[in-house]
Amino acid sequence: MSSWGKYKPNESGKNSWSREEAFEKLTTFCAYQDRCPWEIRRKLYEKGIKDELAEQLIAELIDEEFVDEERYARAFARGKFRLKKWGRNRIRMELKMREISEELIRKGISEIDPEEYFDTLLTQTEKKWESTHEADDYKKKFKVTQYLINKGFEMDLVKEAWDSLQSQ
Repeated sequence: MSSWGKYKPNESGKNSWSREEAFEKLTTFCAYQDRCPWEIRRKLYEKGIKDELAEQLIAELIDEEFVDEERYARAFARGKFRLKKWGRNRIRMELKMREISEELIRKGISEIDPEEYFDTLLTQTEKKWESTHEADDYKKKFKVTQYLINKGFEMDLVKEAWDSLQSQ
């Protein structure tokens, strides 16, 4: 099932929040995990709160330090790299989609240790090579390379990983 359906605004107003209730729920929402304004806008839109009221609530959350875009970008980059093994390109694209500024994206990506990054790329390359069932090695290498690029790893580093693995 597509996740897009659950973000349609509630037309009936049956589950809409009052301003006070919205702020209380949003503080819990933000305390549980770092959030960015884009995610909060989506949550508010779901509950029928938009425009000026939504922006006021977001500004209040920023003032109270429940929302901090730099902290979010750093946590997002660390988490997606360590848990989902995403590359820098994928992380950058996802942060852009969440309307995070380029400067904050750079700060977030700087959280990733270059050595750990390359080691993860090597591990992912080996794992995918072992799990890919293809008789033709050329096709198999192409499939693994595509997988790594889709995960967000840079093509020059993928080539470097192949060279490193072949020289072992």
